[in-house]
Amino acid sequence: MSGNWRDSSGAAIRPPIAWALALIGGFALDWLYRLPFLPTAMPAGALGGIVFLAGLALLVWAAGTFRRAGTQIQTTRPTSTIVEEGPYRFTRNPIYIGMFLGLIGVAIAIDSLWLILVLVPFYLVIRYGVVAREEAYLERKFGDVYLAYKARVRRWL
Repeated sequence: MSGNWRDSSGAAIRPPIAWALALIGGFALDWLYRLPFLPTAMPAGALGGIVFLAGLALLVWAAGTFRRAGTQIQTTRPTSTIVEEGPYRFTRNPIYIGMFLGLIGVAIAIDSLWLILVLVPFYLVIRYGVVAREEAYLERKFGDVYLAYKARVRRWL
């Protein structure tokens, strides 16, 4: 390893900050120009709440699995192990999927197409500014162990 190798992913942005910025951006756009997308008879608040809570539950499950494994959740900290338990058996990125579901839930709850549209830049930032860097870091740090996990488990679903 070279002398300038950092023991963290070097993510472009901390994911909770990216999520908050997407949420704020969606709310701001909705405030400037309302853009509903659901039929008025739909119970949007309840449906959105369910989707949001599903995303939150996935995120909490994934974070708890990381903690039990004794590794860091923060992208700025070193990862000590490849976690293959809990939701990580099904997807390599359950925390980010939880964040996507959270945004979708809020979008449904307040009936805002803007919050659906901000999923695109949020996805691009997470995919290329965070996940791509995390994957490169994990390959450098764990080599064949990570490559075998990566071959078995999908990035998303």
